Amino acid sequence: MSENIRVRFAPSPTGALHIGGAHTALFNWLCARHTGGTFILRIEDTDRERSTPEYEQSIMDGMRWMGLDWDEGPDKPGQFGPYRQSERMESYTKYANQLLDAGLAYKDNGAVLFKVPSGKIVTFDDEVYGHIEVLSDNASVNQDGTIKDIVIIKRDGMPTYNFAVVIDDFTMNINMVIRGEDHIINTPKQLLIYHALGFKPPKFAHLPMILGKDKKKLSKRQGATSVFEYNDLGYLPDGVFNFLALLGWSPKNGQEVFTREEAVKLFEIGSVTKKPAVLDMDKLNHINQEQMKIMDPYKLLEIIKPFWRGLGLNITACSDDYLASSLQTMGGRGQTTMQLAEYSDYFISFDAVKERYKADDINEERRPALKKFYSELLGTSEFTPEAMESFTRSWIETNESSMKEVALPLRWVLTGRKVSPGVFEVAAQLGKEECCRRLEYYNLI
Repeated sequence: MSENIRVRFAPSPTGALHIGGAHTALFNWLCARHTGGTFILRIEDTDRERSTPEYEQSIMDGMRWMGLDWDEGPDKPGQFGPYRQSERMESYTKYANQLLDAGLAYKDNGAVLFKVPSGKIVTFDDEVYGHIEVLSDNASVNQDGTIKDIVIIKRDGMPTYNFAVVIDDFTMNINMVIRGEDHIINTPKQLLIYHALGFKPPKFAHLPMILGKDKKKLSKRQGATSVFEYNDLGYLPDGVFNFLALLGWSPKNGQEVFTREEAVKLFEIGSVTKKPAVLDMDKLNHINQEQMKIMDPYKLLEIIKPFWRGLGLNITACSDDYLASSLQTMGGRGQTTMQLAEYSDYFISFDAVKERYKADDINEERRPALKKFYSELLGTSEFTPEAMESFTRSWIETNESSMKEVALPLRWVLTGRKVSPGVFEVAAQLGKEECCRRLEYYNLI
């Protein structure tokens, strides 16, 4: 075998790329990129009734959305192809016949079964779970506790999972198998086949189970969300990447928010924990918010634009420079791109403000003082946040007013919201002319 790490992600194209699959793909990708190894995508499509080309494409699209590029796969031929099990049937027949010829397997009702030997100790050192030993008699058992021989070729001629995965991993030169802990039970069966064929087994690393926030096994409903649905809900690929990386692993330096490049540098398969990981949406929201803060504003802008359009906002009248700057002014508010788009609508549309705010809270007694302040504020030569705040502090001291008295109405007039970034930052971003227009509408200058 090659000394370079070769890992694979081997999904069945019977559904979209969901959380569990994306998590496994991510850890294989991180291991390959950290070690300078090779990441292979193999499609396990032996379930002919449920496998479809559409699901295969959906899985590949989901991986691309996550930024998980592969080095070899159905669309990237290499020397160990083909990369779909349905195209590798000759290998399964060849090695099944080898076992038959050696008397280690037999035919029954058109199927081929591997004879499970008795009295052998099957051992492997898992990179996560440590040393594991299983008596071969217990590797595959019937309900009455007797040894159950392993079907390797079904009556329809298709290989079973436990046989195909051994043949594929060996012939594709896979030397590290990273997969979910639910496969630990399959490993002894597969090792028996490895040994029977005289194959050198790969190393194994089984990833911890993912639990719901209630610490119970992830329900199908909780785990069924495809990665594309996270996009629709307003999560960044970098946010989902960062969050999934933390399910069962954390950098030794304790860093929680990181770029892909940092994750690759910090990742070590030996640092993966066997403690179950929790799919905590509050944590995802936090991570996603932090990723939005560090993202290039112009890249973030391209992700936000569709959400603005979905809100019915006309962004064509605004330059990209203005829109990107507006996102920076938001200062990381909003945990998803959907929320950020909603919270920042007032930078694009005054109509959105007018729908939310009717100025019912401003009585006629307050209006003269507010008019005086806003008129003088707009008359200042320097319309920067610092200059406006300095002017305001001086004005409220001279006029025996308060920051709340003058700044809160301004926030409502400019944004239609009680909470926003600093009101002077918002005013500076909107510009003097637009601030004047909004204050005039509410009869405050």
